[in-house]
Amino acid sequence: MANKIPNRQVICDTLLDLAKGDRDIMVLASDSRGSAAMAPFADTYPEQFVEVGIAEQNIVGISAGLAHSGKKPFVTSPACFLSMRSIEQIKVDVAYSATNVKLIGISGGVSYGALGMSHHSVQDLAVMRAIPGLAVVLPADRHETKKMTEALVKHEGGAYIRIGRNPVEDVYDSDDYEFIIGKAVTMREGSDISIIAAGETVRVALDAEAELKEAGVSCRVINMHTIKPLDKEAIVKAARETGRIITVEEHSIHGGLGAAVAEVVVQEHPVPVKIVGIPDEPAIAGKTSEVFNHYGISADNIKKIALEMLGR
Repeated sequence: MANKIPNRQVICDTLLDLAKGDRDIMVLASDSRGSAAMAPFADTYPEQFVEVGIAEQNIVGISAGLAHSGKKPFVTSPACFLSMRSIEQIKVDVAYSATNVKLIGISGGVSYGALGMSHHSVQDLAVMRAIPGLAVVLPADRHETKKMTEALVKHEGGAYIRIGRNPVEDVYDSDDYEFIIGKAVTMREGSDISIIAAGETVRVALDAEAELKEAGVSCRVINMHTIKPLDKEAIVKAARETGRIITVEEHSIHGGLGAAVAEVVVQEHPVPVKIVGIPDEPAIAGKTSEVFNHYGISADNIKKIALEMLGR
């Protein structure tokens, strides 16, 4: 049966459970408790919930103040606005001030679909990973979202987390595995070529691996759930052992996962790298699947690219 639980609901459920024994956990919303699926938290723990309204700059400043007083604030706001409108506050109040704020960018990537470029967030990773001391994390499915949320409560320091809007197909069978911020997960072993993906594109990478396997290609799939701090060891190992890398992301081809991987490869162990993502243009409006297919963020296209890189 297809998964019907969106990652935003998983974050709420996990925080609801953890907040039972930790009154320092707080959730802030920018008129977004509904879209962030945080209404149950607000109803259950009203003293640990702050509604700021449509004021993204303020929500970051308030969360930084709460963190300075010993609280563990989780900001929930649309990724397109949180990552663009409040970037100065994130840089100064969260990063420069070294505050323990977790910034949850909801409905990230192209999951707002038909609303188009104003609501797409395909530059956020590039911006956030350039800010000193800020972790950047993208969970791949509901199981990883649960493990990630538990890890974030224990994590000291600022972090930006991007999740989509709708339920995504599982990539894990359960949450019975170890999740470490900054440590990639090898989903499939392989020796001919590596696919490195993050967030919702991990499912695409796994589907491509299945097609390549049928074509006789041994393909490694790496879930790079943390864009920063980046697991350089996993990238260099993939470069040395497979000799070719494809990156797949729901983000501009400039400055995101592909760029981060390429920066490591070119300095540590140069091999051919192909970056699959949104080109340098306003992304088309449409359902996530339509946008993905339009830009070749698909199993078929990745298979084609892999075979070309292998000379087949």
